[in-house]
Amino acid sequence: MDLEALAAALYQAEHSGVAIPALSASHPLKIEDAYQIQLINIQKKLAKGRQITGKKIGLTSKAMQESLGVSQPDFGFLLDDMQLTGPSLPAGAVMQPRVEGELAFVLKAPLAGKVSMEDVLAATDYVVPAIEIVGSRVKDWKISITDTIADNASCGMYLLSDMRLDPSQVDLAAVELEIRRNGEQVNSGLGSAVLRHPARPVAWLAETLGQFGVSLDAGDVILSGALSAAVPAQSGDCFECEFRGLTTLKLCFE
Repeated sequence: MDLEALAAALYQAEHSGVAIPALSASHPLKIEDAYQIQLINIQKKLAKGRQITGKKIGLTSKAMQESLGVSQPDFGFLLDDMQLTGPSLPAGAVMQPRVEGELAFVLKAPLAGKVSMEDVLAATDYVVPAIEIVGSRVKDWKISITDTIADNASCGMYLLSDMRLDPSQVDLAAVELEIRRNGEQVNSGLGSAVLRHPARPVAWLAETLGQFGVSLDAGDVILSGALSAAVPAQSGDCFECEFRGLTTLKLCFE
């Protein structure tokens, strides 16, 4: 397979705004191939001046894993132009957008190799409630795990709360989320839905990246995974992600 050509197809889809059929429909990709495609396009973006600011973890809930027939999470890279600075998303900024509520870890110390959940918490400067707007360059979201990995784990954009949580003082597994779209509740979730505790996916990522000699670094933002199912969004929709007893994040789609 020509991985460079497959990467170019996804890159073109992102820049044209025209989704393409799933790569896996015509190419028997292995997970290692998919990560190579992901890295090819990340390197293209770095060459154009963008910077890596963190990582995101996907497929952390049992429901999402079952939907793709897998038993493991995946990851992608966050870049400096993915973070929203306000509660609105310009039209077309994310292809086929869906909204997720989750907890983001901001690290104060590096993590590499096999680490425990306790190691993750000790290396965390603070945790913030977040909205992730996932997107897909694959037509109609008809994806396998290799498709989403190749597509940078379906990264789109994200919004962080101003509220900083001390992970030693907040039971992250007990955090409750309610998502409302245009005032109507559409789903809810718990921190425990994310591999039983949101710090566990971060430990998984540190170990996975460590196999390639890559660490999670101080200052990195780590999106740890959705507390509930992703909710499709359209132009004109307004969302509220209420982290009960903590804060409510709002986001409107132009």
